[in-house]
Amino acid sequence: MTCNDPKCKYCFPPDKPEKPKKDHKHPKYNTQTHVHEFAGSTTLEGSIIHNHRFAGVTSEEIPYEDTHVHAILVNTDFFFNHYHEVGIRTGPPIYIEGEKHIHYVEGETTINFNHDHDFAFTTFIQNLLQE
Repeated sequence: MTCNDPKCKYCFPPDKPEKPKKDHKHPKYNTQTHVHEFAGSTTLEGSIIHNHRFAGVTSEEIPYEDTHVHAILVNTDFFFNHYHEVGIRTGPPIYIEGEKHIHYVEGETTINFNHDHDFAFTTFIQNLLQE
């Protein structure tokens, strides 16, 4: 697949600008990046004091300045006939071992049942079993 953009250095290398490579897969359209698993719980809130739990997988990476972030959109569990939504963007990567990294996430849920909850957590390491 080519993008048909004559300025694209992948599809139209400088040495042969007249014709795109037929076997090249354009990285913008065909390269998967990575995701992170996450799990968290909220602070205690509400007229009947309680918290909520949530878990999921982030979006693929989103370019941000000279690095990347991820999007998170998930519902919490139910408590007393209600739940909340967690919709947020992670912080940039925090490198912990070579290229392995996590992301810090902090924010608050949507309001439901006349209250919201705060949360703070880190994502899991991407590709934990890979070297």
